[in-house]
Parts: sequence; C-alpha cells; structure tokens
Amino acid sequence: MDRAALPAAVEPKKKGNVRFAFACAILASMTSILLGYDIGVMSGASLYIQKDLKINDTQLEVLMGILNVYSLIGSFAAGRTSDWIGRRFTIVFAAVIFFAGALIMGFSVNYAMLMFGRFVAGIGVGYALMIAPVYTAEVSPASARGFLTSFPEVFINFGILLGYVSNFAFARLSLRLGWRIMLGIGAVPSVLLAFMVLGMPESPRWLVMKGRLADAKVVLAKTSDTPEEAAERLADIKTAAGIPLDLDGDVVAVPKNKGSSEEKRVWKDLILSPTKAMRHILIAGIGIHFFQQSSGIDAVVLYSPLVFKSAGITGDNRLLGTTVAVGATKTVFILVATFLLDRIGRRPLLLSSTGGMIVSLVGLATGLTVISRHPDEKITWAIVLCIFCIMAYVAFFSIGLGPITWVYSSEIFPLHVRALGCSLGVAVNRLTSGVISMTFISLSKAMTIGGAFFLFAGIASFAWVFFFAYLPETRGRTLEDMSSLFGNTATHKQGAAEADDDAGEKKVEMAATN
Repeated sequence: MDRAALPAAVEPKKKGNVRFAFACAILASMTSILLGYDIGVMSGASLYIQKDLKINDTQLEVLMGILNVYSLIGSFAAGRTSDWIGRRFTIVFAAVIFFAGALIMGFSVNYAMLMFGRFVAGIGVGYALMIAPVYTAEVSPASARGFLTSFPEVFINFGILLGYVSNFAFARLSLRLGWRIMLGIGAVPSVLLAFMVLGMPESPRWLVMKGRLADAKVVLAKTSDTPEEAAERLADIKTAAGIPLDLDGDVVAVPKNKGSSEEKRVWKDLILSPTKAMRHILIAGIGIHFFQQSSGIDAVVLYSPLVFKSAGITGDNRLLGTTVAVGATKTVFILVATFLLDRIGRRPLLLSSTGGMIVSLVGLATGLTVISRHPDEKITWAIVLCIFCIMAYVAFFSIGLGPITWVYSSEIFPLHVRALGCSLGVAVNRLTSGVISMTFISLSKAMTIGGAFFLFAGIASFAWVFFFAYLPETRGRTLEDMSSLFGNTATHKQGAAEADDDAGEKKVEMAATN
C-alpha cells in the first residue's frame, strides 16, 4: 500500500499506535540495562575487587568474562520458556533472576561467593538478552521496527553508563564496602522492571501461536499503523502458525503435531536439515552476533581503565572519569542510530560503522604500540590519538554494529524458529564475548596491547566483507515477508494447501538435483 496515499484521518492513529509500540519496546528493552550495568560496573569495580580479595590476573579475567558464559544457560532456556509462558512473563523472570544474582554479588565475602553471584546474574542476563529484542520485534509495526528493536542496545549502553557513574560515585568509599555497593545496587532496577513489565500486552505472535486470536487482534490494532496493516499482519501470522485464514474466533485450535514432533521440526528446519535459504538466515544471524563481539568491543568497554592506563592516563579518579566519557559517547551515538535505522537502512549503517571501527582500531593499536615502545617518555600525540580513537571506535560501534546486530537477528528468523534462532544468536554473542573478556589480559601480555587491537582490526575487516556479501537489506519488510529476501524457507508448509504443494514441489526439485 502506498503510505503517501493514505487519508489524513489515518495519521493520528498511526502516531498513537507508534507511541503505544514505543512504550512497549521501552519497557521490554529496559531489561538490557541489567547486562549494561554489569559490564560498566565491573570495569571499575575490578580494580578494587582485585585489591580486596587479593586475586591474580587470571582469576580477574575469569571473574570479568564468566558471566557471558553463564548467560548461555539463560539464552537457551529463554527460547523454550518464552514459548511456554509467553514473552512478557519471561522478561519478569529474567529480572527476578538478576535481582538474586546482584544481591549475592553485593554480599559476597570471598571469591567463590562472588563467582556464584556471577553465575546467577548470568542466567538472568541470558534471558533478558534473548527475549527483549524478540518481544520488541514482534510487537512493532514494520515502519518503526528498526527504531524500536534497537532499544535493547540503547539500554545496554545506558546501563554501561550507569555502571561507570556508579564506579565514580562509590570509589571514595572504603575498599571493603565500595565495590560491594557498586555490584549490589544493580538489584534496584531489576525490581522496578519486574513490576513495570506486568503492564505490557503479550506479543501478538505468541498469542496467535496459542490460538488466542481475539487477544492478538487487540494488540495488533494498537501497534499497527492502520487497520489494514493490522489485518494483514494477523493473516501473515496465522499462515506462519499454520492456522487457516478462514478460521476465525476468539480462541481457535492451533494445528500441531503430537508429542515432541513440533520441537523436532524446529531443530530440523533450522539446524539439522535446513533449506539453502534457512541456512543463509542462520549464518547471517549467528555471523553478525559473532563479529559484533570478536571485533573487540568488550575489550574496550570492560577493560577501559586498563586501556587508558596503557595509553598513559594514571590515577583512579582520572581513569574512572575517562571511562564515564566513553559511556556517555556510546549512549549519545546509540540514540542517533535509533533515528537512522528506518531512514537510512541496515546495510549502509552497518558497513559505514564497521569501516569506521577498522580505522579507529588501527589508530588505537598504533598509538598504544608507540607508547609501549617508549615507556619512559610522555608522547602527547600518541596519548591524544589513543583517546580520540577509543571515542571514535565506541561511536562507530554504537551507530551501526551495536544496535543493528539485535535488530537484524530478531527480524530475519521465520516465526516457528524465531525463539531458537535468537537463542542461538545470543549464545554465540555471549560465548564470543566471554572468550574475549577472559583472554584479553593474557592476550595483551602475549602480543602487547597494541598487537591485540591490531588483531581486532583484522577481525573487523573480515566482518565488513561478510556483511557486504551476505546480509541483505531488511528495512521496511514485515517479519513474515523476510523469507523473500533469502528464498523459500518452507516455513509455511503447515499452512494453506498451496504452501503444502510448494513444499512438495521443492522436495521433488531437491531430490532431482541430488
């Protein structure tokens, strides 16, 4: 439909509906504050934890990065949990788990108890990271989906900034008390989130999957640009869920196979024997998550005091103050990105962002290398270059690769494999982040800190090529229309009779080819 041809009377409804979807996206995405706060607060708290608990560098590395590995449990469990109890209550569950983890970390008396707190909080983070972008994508109209689905990354950055500010605010407390308050105070936002999320509607796609068409229609009417779009979205979701288009009513029976065959079909379609198009989607979704983390963002954000110290900045107050500037830069540019995603598109922002990151990493690596080779001299231009390149790097990351990773991976997977696909993407994201976080100090010692950032620049270069060759533009597409970008994913084969015929013809063609 030509949006320019819509009557003027439609416009106020469109704005109101975008505002409603905006409010839902805000509430869901606020769960991402939990991860951001942990990343930000640990960067500064680690300075005092190491002194107070008298742990070595290896123990510190593990402490810093292990939460990402623990979050794998939450991200995998979130897919099944969200299909069982719904997207909304899964968000509440994530907040409750993180609340418990934050309290345990805040009251830790030794390294073992602190690690247990990281384990509990990590599960909550895994849940939050998987479910926030899925819910937001499913409740958003196509015209604003990029803007709204970028909110999880916005709140990750806001959480990082809050963590940095917490470091700066509580650094003057006693060594024993300061870092415990930094970590424990993270329980406060999780309580607020759990209560606020209860006021959100459930995802219309989950409601349709459960046969609750009347409830889904209400949500779609509130989150679509026009009544016509709401009807079209409902028809698309019904087809994807295998519900005949002519079947209507408040609650309908959703066709599904007996036993665990439906779950087996999800694994078969996505992992075990995917079509060429589905394989393309899977590689694209996992690949963008891998490159987001392997290009070094956590090395800069989580170890920013160490990086700045290597760049020639000394003193805890100066180090923590400079990290606050990093957090502020990330937050400002992620806000800019939210307004550009649906105007410029995913690919232009992604490619320009990654290109800027490559240049910034090379500049940072060069400055750090020069400084490390002249330890007894204060080379002003190299220090300025390092600071500028760190700020430029986080800015380029935040304007493209940071938010687009969550937007893109949440919108390309077909409905029946979306929960599993997003869980796999989050798992790769957190595992890669964990590896980077738990090896950065050792890597810096083995090949110098400048060499480590040259390595990240090389990985970012591979990422640019991958994005250019493998990721199509998704701006303006409905979630059910994504398969046309990648080919026939056979996701509708349990729907109408025509879809069954198409799937049968595809099998014949594949057999003939083989």
